[in-house]
Amino acid sequence: MTEIVTIRDEGLGNSSYLVDLGDGRGLVVDPSRDPSPYLAAARRRGLRLAWTAETHLHADFVSGSRELAAHDATVVAPAAAGLQFPYRGLGDGDEADLGGLSLRALATPGHTPEHLAWLLTDGAHPLALFSGGSLLVGAVARTDLISPDRTEELARALWRSLHERILTLPGELPVYPTHGAGSFCSAPTGAEPTTTIGREKAANPLLAAPDEDAFVKLLLGGLGSYPRYFLRLREVNRRGPRVYGATPPPLERLTPAAVRRLVADGAELVDARTIGAFAAGHIPGALSIQLRSAFATWLGWLVADDRPLVVVVDHDQERGELVRQALKVGYERLAGELDGGAGHIPGAAHVELGALTHQPGGLPGGPLAVVCGHGERAMTAASLLQRQGRADLSVVGGGTSAWAATGRRLEP
Repeated sequence: MTEIVTIRDEGLGNSSYLVDLGDGRGLVVDPSRDPSPYLAAARRRGLRLAWTAETHLHADFVSGSRELAAHDATVVAPAAAGLQFPYRGLGDGDEADLGGLSLRALATPGHTPEHLAWLLTDGAHPLALFSGGSLLVGAVARTDLISPDRTEELARALWRSLHERILTLPGELPVYPTHGAGSFCSAPTGAEPTTTIGREKAANPLLAAPDEDAFVKLLLGGLGSYPRYFLRLREVNRRGPRVYGATPPPLERLTPAAVRRLVADGAELVDARTIGAFAAGHIPGALSIQLRSAFATWLGWLVADDRPLVVVVDHDQERGELVRQALKVGYERLAGELDGGAGHIPGAAHVELGALTHQPGGLPGGPLAVVCGHGERAMTAASLLQRQGRADLSVVGGGTSAWAATGRRLEP
């Protein structure tokens, strides 16, 4: 039995799939930009990633096929996508021989004009359908991402794609959609990640429409808004995104003076700390987007991608995760993070905690109040200073967060 592994992006509500081809090689369908989940899943199974397939030019995430191509995977995609990097372009009815199994292209325009669904076959026997955005669990993907003038045209094309191509397949055939629960491409909340042709025929409300006009009215009537980065990522994916590899680039540590200069020159300042930390104190003008699974979606919706991005993070937050989320929706201009946290009390002297293991220069004599973001590092600093003979020490309880919570000002 062919193993198909689902790799979920909960934040974007999408799924990619790793297929064990049975001969030590693997196929990935619709990978996201970060190659590490696919490389790790393949490594656990002793597979070499030989193929990566795209169903369409994605609008909601940066494709990872070019990243996997850097690991010697062959890219297979719709010929009509016109990718501007090496790939094997297929059209309706074309097949890619995967070495025993085959991948057959089914032209299924609707979600996008160039859309292909991929039918995985073993000889004449169909094994699975990778439906991309043509057929979802309990839904179909939206048709309004190209232009308002083409929305109805593509909705009608999707009706034909479904009834002439997809729903003619065997009822027991497993269906593996790219867009799932939580996706702005219109999958219902709480839906299972996969389905079958027969289950969708029986339960999908859009497929219950009696005719094409009713289908179009039902589909278009349910469309809501979507993040503005959707309008640019198709072209990013057509050109081919920059390759970073499995390790995201580090965030540069920026001094408060450097942050002030960047913001004055038009950089966006995003505070990725928890909402509690932001409420307790933050730099005036900062935009609060807490680092969580949905960080990329809200970053893409609220922040222009043509401005440098400066972030504020707490010491215990995962910088690599923040960078991966920014890159997967095409935010390349990562200027760095504010060094030292959210801000400082006016007039305070900045000293790195590590520097206090030896006698630091520049500290004034007399009583000292030691402060950090919350208090833990400040207490460590006070204990180091006490070892060195400083006696008149105090620690600001709650740190700069508590200071700002009283309404007093912090400076970047």
